[in-house]
Parts: sequence; structure tokens; C-alpha cells
Amino acid sequence: MNFKHIGIIYHPLNKAALGLGKEIAVSLEKHGSDYWMCSAWDSQKLKNHMAGTDLIVTTGGDGTILRAAQAALPLDIPITSVNLGKLGFMTEMPADKALELLPRILAGEGWDDYRTVLEAEVTPVDTKNGAVRNFFTVNDVVAARGGIARIISVDCHIDHTHYATYKGDGVIVASATGSTGYNFAAGGPVMHPQSPEILLTPILPHLGRSYSLVIPADKTVTLKVSTNHQATLCIDGHINTELVTGDIIKVRTSRHQLHFLRLSEPDSFYVNTDHKLKGNRIS
Repeated sequence: MNFKHIGIIYHPLNKAALGLGKEIAVSLEKHGSDYWMCSAWDSQKLKNHMAGTDLIVTTGGDGTILRAAQAALPLDIPITSVNLGKLGFMTEMPADKALELLPRILAGEGWDDYRTVLEAEVTPVDTKNGAVRNFFTVNDVVAARGGIARIISVDCHIDHTHYATYKGDGVIVASATGSTGYNFAAGGPVMHPQSPEILLTPILPHLGRSYSLVIPADKTVTLKVSTNHQATLCIDGHINTELVTGDIIKVRTSRHQLHFLRLSEPDSFYVNTDHKLKGNRIS
């Protein structure tokens, strides 16, 4: 693939991320590539830049990738990433080797790592005052209690079959990529990141089933919320909206896939995952 027009997306609160982004821009110019730069937190500007972009390079951590993905996924733009975060489950290059390794990506040496992405369709109970909204989900969809420490009820269907009604802190619907995040903290299993299945994991259920369910990729998970207190929907840790009784969230596999370009060995997941889940950063 010919990478002529490249986007550099950086974490705006990390000075090193912006500085490295500028160094990458100089390197791209030397290789004859055009580029643009944008903060990962400026979602509208990101979307405006995407047309005609051949490759995204992120400087930050996994959170920077999650924000970049919201804009890149509709156009299936590949992403490669420099880790300036903590663990970096999705990131590819350490910061001190980025300027050395990026030219190899541009030369076509990288391999394609495709990840299943979910889509969440949120239908408010008050359809007159609220429109149906759709979100890409790389990691997880979380329906949970808000600031008040009181349980909420979440009714779960798999396709048209009722599965469970969870009463507790909420429910996580995660992709395999997101299995190492909130799902893991809530006691859910870790899945290989290229697995297509969906995970359903309750958050601290009260007097109910506490185990996760692995769901085939062709199924739809429907969540219906019931609460007398605050509740919230969180998409990938950075898109948040209030939930009220009767709101419905449908989660299904997207036709789009998150496309990473990598240089690391395909089996490095097995080598690095246990190390990272113990809180260790790979350098």
C-alpha cells in the first residue's frame, strides 16, 4: 500500500506525545509523505481530516487509539501506534524506537492485524425528545450505575431470547480486544484479540449469576435498563451519556474491522499478555 497522506493523532495532555508527533512529521516529510496532525480529543476535527488519509499514526496510549478509531473506522483506515501510555495492549512501537521502526511500516513491511469491532445502537425510552444514536465500540459498552451507589437492573436478551436480569452495578458487553480491560477487572475471561465473539459480563451482581457469557459473533445483545437513580452508558471509556428506565442498548458485531499495521511477531500476544496483566509495561 502507498502511504502518501498520513494522519498523526496525539494525546493532548501528554507533552511527549505532541513532541514525538512533530518529530514523526519531520520524518514523514523526508520520506515524501504529506501529513496532518490533530488532538485525539477533537473528535469533529478528526472526522474532517479523515477523507483521503492512507494511514493513522497515534502517539499516546490505548485511549488515544480508541478515540482515533471512532473517526477512522467508517473509512477502514489502518492504524499504527506509538506507546506513550502505561501498558499499551493495542499499541505497537515503543517511543524510543518509533522513528526507527515507522519507515519499515511505510515501506510495507508490516502485517495486517484485524480486530472485531462492535456497534451499539442506543434507543431512548422517550423517542419524541431523543434520537436513536449509534456508536462504534472497540473495547466495551458499559451500562452502569451513576454517582449514587445504588444497584440498577439490566434486562439482557440474546437475539430474541431472554437470558438474565442483572441487579448490581451494571453490565459490560466487550469485544475480544476489550477483554483485557474493564471486563478483566470485573472477573471476565481474556480472549485472543482476533477472536470474533462477544463477551457479556455482569458488574458485582447482587444475589445473581456472576460469570461471563461468551456469545457467537452473529448474535445481538440487547440491554434494557431499569433504575430509580442515576445510570450511565459508557462507550470505550470516553463516550458517556445518561441512561433512564426503559432505555435500550443493542450491541452487535460491526461490518467494519479495526485495522492495525504491526511489525511485532503475530504470536507476541502470548508472550506479552501475562506480563502486562500484572501491570508491567513492555519496553
